[in-house]
Amino acid sequence: MSVFRSRPALRWLVPSAAAVAVIGGGAAAGTIVASADPALPERTAAELLVDLQNADPDGLSGTVVQSSDLGLPGIAGLLSQAAPSGGGLTSLIAGSNTARIWYAGEDKARVALLGTDGQTDMIRNGSDVWVWNSKENTGTHAKLPADKQDPKSLPSGVPSPQEAADAALSAINPSTEVATTGAAEVAGRDAYELVLTPRDSESLVGQVRLAIDATEHIPLRVDVYAKNTTKPAFRVAFEQISFDVPDAEQFTFNPPPGAKVDEAGTVFGPDAAHTGKPSTGKPSGNPGDEPKVIGEGWTTIVSAKLPESPDKAIAGADKDEAKLAESFLGTMPKVSGSWGSGRLLSGALFTVLLTDDGRVFAGAVTPEALYEVA
Repeated sequence: MSVFRSRPALRWLVPSAAAVAVIGGGAAAGTIVASADPALPERTAAELLVDLQNADPDGLSGTVVQSSDLGLPGIAGLLSQAAPSGGGLTSLIAGSNTARIWYAGEDKARVALLGTDGQTDMIRNGSDVWVWNSKENTGTHAKLPADKQDPKSLPSGVPSPQEAADAALSAINPSTEVATTGAAEVAGRDAYELVLTPRDSESLVGQVRLAIDATEHIPLRVDVYAKNTTKPAFRVAFEQISFDVPDAEQFTFNPPPGAKVDEAGTVFGPDAAHTGKPSTGKPSGNPGDEPKVIGEGWTTIVSAKLPESPDKAIAGADKDEAKLAESFLGTMPKVSGSWGSGRLLSGALFTVLLTDDGRVFAGAVTPEALYEVA
């Protein structure tokens, strides 16, 4: 059981489905010993994994910075054109995001996603949850039902180091070589470094490196390397951190004059991560069209069926949307095989196959692995 399972509120400090998809692998803890700095006692890989599982801070606050270079400059440019003020998804592909976080127990947590033209705050205080956009001076307030006061995610664009580490350690199996490289220093704190190396040749992930706080045992930094590279394609790390319990006022929401705050929704669900609004909790679409997970560990593949083929979707869109969609497709080379034909998006850490008949396959795997599943 990880700290995210034993301390559920930590899961939504700064969540990101993208990080989970990129780093979703496993580890088999060996007995390799960290040759730590003289000031730190030696720890085995297995002991560090136990430290992660038992981490239980009473509170913390700090600044988290996420940076990415997933090898998709064309896609990043198009996203920037489509949503020039959005920044979140674009910088997850190429760029960086910064967030401030505060945590004071299961029912008190806050995230402030900082942007060039304002910030978005996500605050939980007991059963009350607020999402606030400073640029628009608008927000949404939701009450969590008594039986559903464990929101799994709040909308944000930055993964926390803890969430990234939790994803990397979610499947303990023999598919991963685990080692330690000694001591590190992150945000002015001593840390041990744990290195996970996938053994599967179909995985695009070369290594995941976790810097684990020597005292509090939470991840201070997570680096994800593509194979045969020396620079991380994805990094999320604390730039500054304190383990003092934040003041109660940090979790009190006081809207500024003239603000518009909507009262809506119940528990936060999957819709919230995309819309920034509370989920209604009602299922949508055809259950048969829900995404499917194929395989496990580092070579997990997610498949889904689109409502219609890409060509039909473009034909039914307005002029501007059709032009943008065609530009996106233009960055994806055409591919074909016994499975049919389609287009391929290849990044440093993931591959996406979009077939002409409207199927989608994605994973941190080689194109060949997607073709075999298709």
